[in-house]
Amino acid sequence: MTTAISESFPLIFGLDTFGDVTHDEDDRPLSHAQTIRNLVEQGVLADQVGVDFIGIGEHHTDDFPLSAADVVLAAIAARTTGIRVGSAVTVLSSDDPVRVFQRYSTLDAISGGRAEVILGRGSSVDSFPLFGYDLADYEELFEEKTNLFAELLKGGPVTWQGTTRASLHNQDVVPHPESGTFPVWIGVGGSPQSVIRAAHYGFSLMLAIIGGSPARFAPFSQLYHQALDGFGRAPLPVGVHAPGHVAETDDQARDEFWPRYREVITHYSKSRGFAIPTEESFLYEIGPRGALHVGSPETVARKIAQTLTSLGANRFDLKYGMGGLSQEALMRNIELYGTQVIPRVRELMAAAPVATRATSVTELSASE
Repeated sequence: MTTAISESFPLIFGLDTFGDVTHDEDDRPLSHAQTIRNLVEQGVLADQVGVDFIGIGEHHTDDFPLSAADVVLAAIAARTTGIRVGSAVTVLSSDDPVRVFQRYSTLDAISGGRAEVILGRGSSVDSFPLFGYDLADYEELFEEKTNLFAELLKGGPVTWQGTTRASLHNQDVVPHPESGTFPVWIGVGGSPQSVIRAAHYGFSLMLAIIGGSPARFAPFSQLYHQALDGFGRAPLPVGVHAPGHVAETDDQARDEFWPRYREVITHYSKSRGFAIPTEESFLYEIGPRGALHVGSPETVARKIAQTLTSLGANRFDLKYGMGGLSQEALMRNIELYGTQVIPRVRELMAAAPVATRATSVTELSASE
């Protein structure tokens, strides 16, 4: 069974960041405060060069000091006019759904209706001990809190009961979004259950691909569409989040990105179970079958078009940046992405507007 790429939704191109600490011209790490101020400037530039969305992923470590993404997004929103602003992702499991709803409703007001939320369970679990949650409750926390968040989005007074937080009884939750709601996505890194959960609640699907072949996620796209149909829901967008770096040439992009990528992945290899990258594995990941979108604008554009086509997706968010890169390199990445990569991807997709995915849902179990 094959499923054509939906033409019901426009192509959307965004940028995601975890707020990786930037370095100065002497390769010294900047302060957390300067890194955050730099990120605001990055968001302003992204708006100026035509990027559709900028997302900030929640983290709580010295390397990724973006623990209050909505505050930074509000600063970006106040200085921009067109770009959508949102999380990438919000770790709902260790947060309170009411407060998340309130913060992003407030962001929606500040931005004039440009807010979005990508909800996730959290592949990085630093927030669990920080806020007093037990990893043994990982699944239950996310399911219950997603259920409550879905109730909040319906508008009006909320009545809800669960085991992970206090119940609500005919509770009005403010501020009310001006348009009634805002877009919500579920970030999925490899769980079919999460795909079905997104369809069940009527949330869009964001596939987080950080390693390996993007094509192996094709069954998840198809499963999502089938689950939406099974729940009697209308089609919804599918997006892709994947790392990368754009520079003037392929060699420059590789030279800038590789040592930073190697250092960061090696640092987190023990705690996250990552394999320590080698030059050979890196070359595979930036090649046609890997997850990294690294290279010149033409190289990155062609790979993004390939990724969107193979997954039947309508949106691509480039996770730009890597700890240790300079503000200059990040700003140039953003400029090239907005002015050259995005227009080129649109050209490539327009030349072949409809593609099919040949991977069936029955292959999903075999690929796990």
